[in-house]
Amino acid sequence: MDLPRTLFSIFSISMLSSFFPCAESAADYTNLVFKGCAEQKFQDSTGIYSQNLKTLLSSLVSLSSQKTFSSTNSGADQNSIMGLYQCRGDLTLPECFNCVSKISDTADKRCGKAVAARIQLNGCYVRYEVAGFKQVSDTEFLYKVCGSTQASEAGFDQKRNTAFDMVESGVKTDASTGGLFYTGRYESVYVLGQCEGDLGSDDCGDCVSSAVERAKADCGESISGQVYLQKCYVSYSYYPKGVPSISSSSGNEEQRHTQRTVALAVGGLAACGFITVFFLFVKSVMKKRGGKHGG
Repeated sequence: MDLPRTLFSIFSISMLSSFFPCAESAADYTNLVFKGCAEQKFQDSTGIYSQNLKTLLSSLVSLSSQKTFSSTNSGADQNSIMGLYQCRGDLTLPECFNCVSKISDTADKRCGKAVAARIQLNGCYVRYEVAGFKQVSDTEFLYKVCGSTQASEAGFDQKRNTAFDMVESGVKTDASTGGLFYTGRYESVYVLGQCEGDLGSDDCGDCVSSAVERAKADCGESISGQVYLQKCYVSYSYYPKGVPSISSSSGNEEQRHTQRTVALAVGGLAACGFITVFFLFVKSVMKKRGGKHGG
């Protein structure tokens, strides 16, 4: 099979598959962030690829009840399909299982018989590819979203840059989560970073550093943003009135709730910005069409 050189260069990228209300998007780790589906399809007259993919996804779902990252294969030789999943480091195992299950249940609908795919939800992602599909760089850019609101307060850049420094260091040294995942805050900026579970500590740091530089360059003064590379991602959110938290009887539990609440809110804020721009674009197009018909 003559397979394409890179994964996402020939992918059809879809973002925010359902235009859900912004308030709801901030509270659901199973909402879609983006999907990338290779345009090339399985040549599957015998049904073997479809069966191997079904087996692979079932195995990934089963593994997600035991750990937050794992990879496996299904099939043999050229019929083999490699796949993996990664759950966000602050999800519980039941939440991880639920998140990966959601992807498995909808993979066929989202990407059909694509020879390679990545489906990214707020709380997890799954990617798979057929044997022989050449690899891309760990820092290959996949997707970004920047909030529409711009920071107006003095000192925003300094606060965000300090938070970014924290996440670059934290993904390499935060042993409490097993490494490769970090959440933290600096004053009014919340930041989150995570690497794919098979990356080494130094490679993870390099990947997150690349994502951070992309966020700075592309999101500018936006108060929220997410940048996804092939093997890592970062997100940040700026709260002028302070990072929100949820009180709990346990200090550790309060910290965990804070991490989850703010991490999800980043996706919600970004979604709101994207939806606003989308509808402004549609409105502009309709006006132009209306003007042409009126002439």
